[in-house]
Amino acid sequence: MPSLKPFAAAANTLRSRLSPSLRTRGGGGHGPSRWTSPGHEDHPKGLPFSRTPPPPGESRKWEDWELPCYITSFLTIVILGVGLSAKPDLTIETWAHQKALERLELEAAQAAVESD
Repeated sequence: MPSLKPFAAAANTLRSRLSPSLRTRGGGGHGPSRWTSPGHEDHPKGLPFSRTPPPPGESRKWEDWELPCYITSFLTIVILGVGLSAKPDLTIETWAHQKALERLELEAAQAAVESD
C-alpha cells in the first residue's frame, strides 16, 4: 500500500494557498460585514423590524405603501374566494355520474316505449 504522506502534504499546501481566498459563511467574523454600512447595528434590538415602539398614547404613522398594499391584499382574497367558490365542477367523478344518469334515463325511456 502506497504512503499517504505525499497526498497529505499536497492537501496541506493547497489548503494553505486557497484558505485566504475562500469565503466563509457569515463573513468569517473579522472586519466589517458586507451587508451593513457604518452606523448600522450589528445585532438587532429584539423589536419587530428593529423599530422602537411609539410613546404611550400615540399611534404609529402609516407609511405610504401600506394602504395600497392592504387594499390590494384584501381585494385579492375576496376575488379569489368568490372566483374559486363559483368555479364549475369539472372532476371525472361528476362527469361519470352525469353520464350514468343519462344512460339510466335513456334505458328507462326505452323500457317505457317497449312496454307500450
